[in-house]
Amino acid sequence: MRGSGLPLCLLSVFYLFWTPSAGLKTLHLGSCVITTNLQGIRSGFSEIRDSVQAKDEIIDIRILRKTQFLQGTKPADQCCLLHHILRLYLDRVFKNYQPPDHHIFRKVSRLANSLLTIKKDLRLCHAHMSCPCGEEAKEKYSQILSHFEELPPQAAAVKALGELDILLRWMEEVD
Repeated sequence: MRGSGLPLCLLSVFYLFWTPSAGLKTLHLGSCVITTNLQGIRSGFSEIRDSVQAKDEIIDIRILRKTQFLQGTKPADQCCLLHHILRLYLDRVFKNYQPPDHHIFRKVSRLANSLLTIKKDLRLCHAHMSCPCGEEAKEKYSQILSHFEELPPQAAAVKALGELDILLRWMEEVD
């Protein structure tokens, strides 16, 4: 009976190494390729979406506009655009967002850490010159930043965080 745990252990190891990781998505952003857990990020966002969107009182301004705006980005510019958008979220959105309670704060922090991981991977692409910034990426980011800066910092943070699903949808569709 001493060896009866060994087959179960081997089966577990086999399962871990031979099954695809749930939720992992490979993003082909021009010549930059990264893998991330979009399903986990989307799940984390869905836990706070209602709380965040309830605080959004400005309905006539959109920061990310529509996904078509992001979808129309050339593959060569997708890496750069995503890098800039993530920098906006990490440097300004998450820093200016004031969660209503500690529970939401923890969930927002986890979301920020997930996006930070993606940004670090994109930074590696930048270091290896596989994430160029063309005019289209610069122009689109400039428009996004302009919409963000139309609002006071707290309102802009609420609006951008509430629109995170637009960014996630775009990332899911990047091929």
